[in-house]
Amino acid sequence: MIIAREKKKNNIAEYILYMWQIEDMIRANNFDLGKIKKNIIEKFEQPEEVRNEMAKWYEDLINRMEKEDIKEKGHLGFLNETIQELENLHEQLIKDTNELDYIADYNKAKSNINDLKTKSRGATGDIETALQGLYGYLMLKLKGKTINPTTHDAMSSISILVSHLSYKYKKIKQ
Repeated sequence: MIIAREKKKNNIAEYILYMWQIEDMIRANNFDLGKIKKNIIEKFEQPEEVRNEMAKWYEDLINRMEKEDIKEKGHLGFLNETIQELENLHEQLIKDTNELDYIADYNKAKSNINDLKTKSRGATGDIETALQGLYGYLMLKLKGKTINPTTHDAMSSISILVSHLSYKYKKIKQ
């Protein structure tokens, strides 16, 4: 909740990736708020008031995930809407002749995004695909898996593009 709030304000892509991780943690704890309190919330050195607020936040997410029927897979509707906003902004930027730096970043990442599209299921747009790739890359790193240089370079180009898009999104939202 605390981390999510900061990420949402400062870097929308990091926020989405973080929230996907939260969804996975909720699933890993079988939608059990008691387990989430024990395994996640209690590990934060925060006053009781803040931990109670965190518990309410997780409870709300659990309820939303159940209501939206994404207990096994999928993402919360508000995250999908945000991804769509990013897709729309991306489409505007790559058509804008005043956005040469963004277009250059996109051209560097485009073949890597297309490679991911052929490997992934369900991704529709460039940005959703890029985010899914970055999330997979993050999970590999968290698990301590060896990442080959080609994958690292591909994710680097995608990360630069997504970071640039997040910056543009933040500027618009301000």
